[in-house]
Amino acid sequence: MTAFEKVLKAREITRPKITDYVSELFTDFFELRGDGLKKEDKSIYGGIALFHGEPVTVIGHRKGHDAGENIECNFAMPGPEGYRKAMRLMAQAEKFKRPVITFVDTPGAYPGLEAEMFGQSQAISASLAFMSRLKTPVITVVTGEGSSGGALAISVADRILMLENAVYSVLSPEGFASILWHESARKAEAAEVMKLTAEDLLNFGVTDGIIREDDIFQNVDKAIYDALTELKKKSTDELLKERFDKYRKFDERFCGAVSRA
Repeated sequence: MTAFEKVLKAREITRPKITDYVSELFTDFFELRGDGLKKEDKSIYGGIALFHGEPVTVIGHRKGHDAGENIECNFAMPGPEGYRKAMRLMAQAEKFKRPVITFVDTPGAYPGLEAEMFGQSQAISASLAFMSRLKTPVITVVTGEGSSGGALAISVADRILMLENAVYSVLSPEGFASILWHESARKAEAAEVMKLTAEDLLNFGVTDGIIREDDIFQNVDKAIYDALTELKKKSTDELLKERFDKYRKFDERFCGAVSRA
């Protein structure tokens, strides 16, 4: 498939959603709601569960299986309340020494006026900073779209895994084409330029592994289990240092490439 065909594949409404992953991969899931400040944001879904018998915290963007459900959860575009809820769940996970597993599938954070009024950019930046120093293993699985800071806000992880037809980028190809060329119709060209496929990002070292979709739940289960088994062998100091080094390398690699260009 071309890069844009993968974008369309990542957006298909028939793809499994976080609720499907929770029901197939975890047991004894208990949903936690609210940000403890303003309101419940249904576009972020999370709670406590058992993964192979071990307590974990699960958090992810929530898309619907149909138009009605998508409207109810705002098409997986969180407001600041969603990111504050995610941080509340992560803080609880750290307190009780539970690993955090996040599922990314969003076109981006909600760009509406109300979200900006109530601290959208601050909530995203706070989540980035919070995850960077979280004293527990963090694994992210990009299952569909992973666009903009809305995706990055819950994916500052020790291991980032991508489904083979998922995409992960700074914004949508339509947005990229509109900004760069003032022609959203050049979206397919933009997708090629952006290098947003799982294969591209594995080559760049942005993602740590690609999960095949032939037996999607079994493959995701194994990928998370293997990553978690590896991370649990590390001390807290090792986790934090390796996470810092991981993202510092991104900064050096990509900022250096831009400055040379």
